[in-house]
Amino acid sequence: MRQLAAWLPAPADAPRQDLAERLGGWLNVRDAIALHAAHQAIQAAPAQRRATRPGAAGPGLRPALQALRDTLEHGIAAPPALPLAADDTSFAPTHQRCLALQRRMETAIDAFRQHARQTLAAASPQLARLAQLDATLDQLLGGREQRLLADVPQFLKARFDQLRQSEPETWPATFEAELQQALRAELDLRLQPVTGLVEAFEQAGPTP
Repeated sequence: MRQLAAWLPAPADAPRQDLAERLGGWLNVRDAIALHAAHQAIQAAPAQRRATRPGAAGPGLRPALQALRDTLEHGIAAPPALPLAADDTSFAPTHQRCLALQRRMETAIDAFRQHARQTLAAASPQLARLAQLDATLDQLLGGREQRLLADVPQFLKARFDQLRQSEPETWPATFEAELQQALRAELDLRLQPVTGLVEAFEQAGPTP
C-alpha cells in the first residue's frame, strides 16, 4: 500500500478511519451476524486433541505453502516475452501481464486455501471451526478484496507514465524492478490468510 500510494496523489477526501472501521464498512447487518456466529463458535470450542493420528493429515502444509510461494514468485520474476524498451509508449502488454499474474495467484492460492481448510477440518473440532471462520471471512470480504486488487494495474500505469517522463533513457529497468516489488507485495497479501491456517495447524501440535 505504501508503494502504490506514492504513485498516485491522495484524494482530498481520504478517509481518516482506522482499519477496523473501514473493514466494518464492508459488512452489512447480515454479514455481521454471520461473522459473529462464526466467531462465537470459535470462542466456545474447547481445547481438543487432534482427531487424526500424527503425520496423517497435514505435515505437508508448510512445504506445500513454500512451494506455492516459490512457484508464484518465479512467475513474477520471469522476464516478459517482449521486454520493455526505452521508446515503448503502450502500457497494454504490461497490463495483460499483470492481469495474468494476478489470475495465477488467485487461482493457485484459492485452491491451496481450500486444501488447508479441509486439512484443519479433519484435524480437530477446534481447527474445523477455525476453517469455517476462514471460509466465512473469505465469503464476506473476498469479493471486495479482489475488486481492490484489480485496481493495482492502474497504479502501475501511473508509475509507468511517471518514469517514462522522468527517466526517458533508463526507465524500463526501474519500472520492471518496481513492478515485481509490487506484485510480490500483493502475493504476500494474498497468502496471509492461508499462512495463518498453516500456522494454526502447526501450533496445535501432534497428539501426545
